[in-house]
Amino acid sequence: MSINRAAATRIEVPRGLAGVVVTDTRIGDVRGTEGFYHYRQYSAVELAQTRGFEDVWHLLAYGELPDAEQGAAFAAETAALRRLPDEVRAALPAVAAMATASGTSGALSGSSSGPLSGMRTALSLLGAAKGFRPVYDIDTDARRRDTLVASAAVPTLLTALYRLGQGLDPVEPREDLSYAANYLYMLTGSEPDKQQARAIEQYLISTIDHGFNASTFTARVIASTGADVAACLVGAVGALSGPLHGGAPSRALDTLDAIGTPDRIDPWIRERVLAGDRIMGFGHAIYRTEDPRSRMLREVAQQFGGPRVEFAVEVERQVEAILAELKPGRELHTNVEFYAGLVMELCGLPREMFTPTFAAARVVGWSANVVEQAEDSKIIRPVARYVGVGAPVAVPLMS
Repeated sequence: MSINRAAATRIEVPRGLAGVVVTDTRIGDVRGTEGFYHYRQYSAVELAQTRGFEDVWHLLAYGELPDAEQGAAFAAETAALRRLPDEVRAALPAVAAMATASGTSGALSGSSSGPLSGMRTALSLLGAAKGFRPVYDIDTDARRRDTLVASAAVPTLLTALYRLGQGLDPVEPREDLSYAANYLYMLTGSEPDKQQARAIEQYLISTIDHGFNASTFTARVIASTGADVAACLVGAVGALSGPLHGGAPSRALDTLDAIGTPDRIDPWIRERVLAGDRIMGFGHAIYRTEDPRSRMLREVAQQFGGPRVEFAVEVERQVEAILAELKPGRELHTNVEFYAGLVMELCGLPREMFTPTFAAARVVGWSANVVEQAEDSKIIRPVARYVGVGAPVAVPLMS
């Protein structure tokens, strides 16, 4: 009697690997019952409130916050990596044309919008042009260097793809601007004011990393095969492009638009909750309290003020009250997407760039996870339970 040793050691886990610990990490954690998450040993929200994007990038890449001299050097180093290789720049018009054409068949406000779709191809081109080698074949310094090259180029790729899709020329990056300010500059062609640049910077910092979400885990699975950094990041972008992962910021604004006026909040929300519809921007897979990112971004939005912000705050108040009434016992609060979309709108970003902007932040978190995963030579290789027709069945003869 033969023994299937693999079957004998199988461990049954929940669908979607919910709650399953698959590895150790030094990058950060999400403590959902507390409404808290952190990068390394620091509160992510506190970092967003007190530090610049480059400082937090340094923390994720090197494991420590830089002092003033280190921070300036790192900012200069990464700013110098923003320009694209000539062969990549030459290919972007064709990439943008294909990505824009594919995006017209769906909702441009969703996560499958042209720039994010095009970034998958553009990152592959960048990796080839820069000669990225498999992480299995290089040391930690070289792996980190490749992630810095890729992360610095992502805003340039995204904004160029967007502008080309709009029939506009790309705007070349400036090394004298911060990561966030340069991103807005390349997107609009105008240098942003300080409030807008800082608001986007705080949003970017707040979304750099967030546990083993689908895109981060995808990047780590690919890194475990020893593939190059570009391959890991392309896979992560592919996971992010799914509407269940990266598409909600614009959809939360769509909800505000659909409600329209304060007197319509109660009937509009009740109708959809009773119909079993999901209210975009509310609820989270991990948090059982208010999402700390939402709380911070609400404060950022309120610094701008105005009727749009006041309306959003009132929608939040009434929706949470209605959800508490109709779904008692469930903690359903605003998640990061609700106020993220509002902040990006206040800073002049078009809705089709909401999820790509998220990617411009998350690429730093993906990169840190790729470098960490590459330290482990064990490939991630789970198994599946076969539930098809019993085997073996004799192969029928040709008649």
